Amino acid sequence: MSPRPRMILDCDPGHDDAFALIVAAHFADVVGVTTVAGNAPLELTTRNARIILDLCGSKAPLHSGANKPLVQPPVFADYVHGKSGMDGAELPEPSRPADSTHAVDFIIETVRTNEGLWLVPTGPLTNIALALTRAPDLAARVAGISLMGGGRFGNRTPAAEFNIWLDPEAAVTVFMSGAPITMAGLHLTHEFQASPERIAAVEASHPRVGSLLAGLLRFFSKSYVDRHVGFVGPAMHDVCSVLALTHPQMFQTSQRYVAVDVHGNHTRGMTVIDDRHLVDRPAVNTTMLERIDADAGFAAICEAVAACP
Repeated sequence: MSPRPRMILDCDPGHDDAFALIVAAHFADVVGVTTVAGNAPLELTTRNARIILDLCGSKAPLHSGANKPLVQPPVFADYVHGKSGMDGAELPEPSRPADSTHAVDFIIETVRTNEGLWLVPTGPLTNIALALTRAPDLAARVAGISLMGGGRFGNRTPAAEFNIWLDPEAAVTVFMSGAPITMAGLHLTHEFQASPERIAAVEASHPRVGSLLAGLLRFFSKSYVDRHVGFVGPAMHDVCSVLALTHPQMFQTSQRYVAVDVHGNHTRGMTVIDDRHLVDRPAVNTTMLERIDADAGFAAICEAVAACP
């Protein structure tokens, strides 16, 4: 395992964001969590983030942020995550609300006073884009941005993955910022599925928290298996962006140039990945996660769950 990275996790929980939070709390130094509207409305993603932080015993500050994309109206993924954003278990009430509603201010101030942090956005990139627009110097101060989004195919549309599709203008700002980017796209995250056996292992990892998380995963699994051909469980997208920093040995990567389309009738929100073998092509701006050791990844998830209080 790599030395503990220091990070701000920007999320929209969401079942897979919940596991990203738990893994980050165990294997990384989480200096803060920020929330954005995405899988569910902002008030729900913030509530869900606090519940998960409570479950894993994290004292990281929590700040809510953007309640809609930069340009287009909000769209939520309740058809995947349920009305609460994390349906599937009788979760406890959150211990308290967010520490503030100023996530963008928190990101700017924290990065400026703690150079070398990672930003880990696992939802739409709205908060990160707003921070980079107001404070372009952040791009040179962060260790990098490890994001979940995009890929060589889409899910919301044939070309566009949900996080990028929901706020492609924000994604353009992030990919063009000059910050080092690590990208977990669908072509990678679809390899990382929570099979029934892996869900059972999560359940067995902790006498109390394990059963709650297994309930979440079984709801999430039904959403995926019913809607996809050949899936044995849900793709655990967001955890990959954390594991890429805490367990980089689990991944095969490549270096690519990535742009985001905001204008196409059929390709709005598409991450255009330059896979050409030409000498004369744009300079690399992204470390692309290509393959994952899924068994090792789920072993890390179970270790993190077992460490919950």
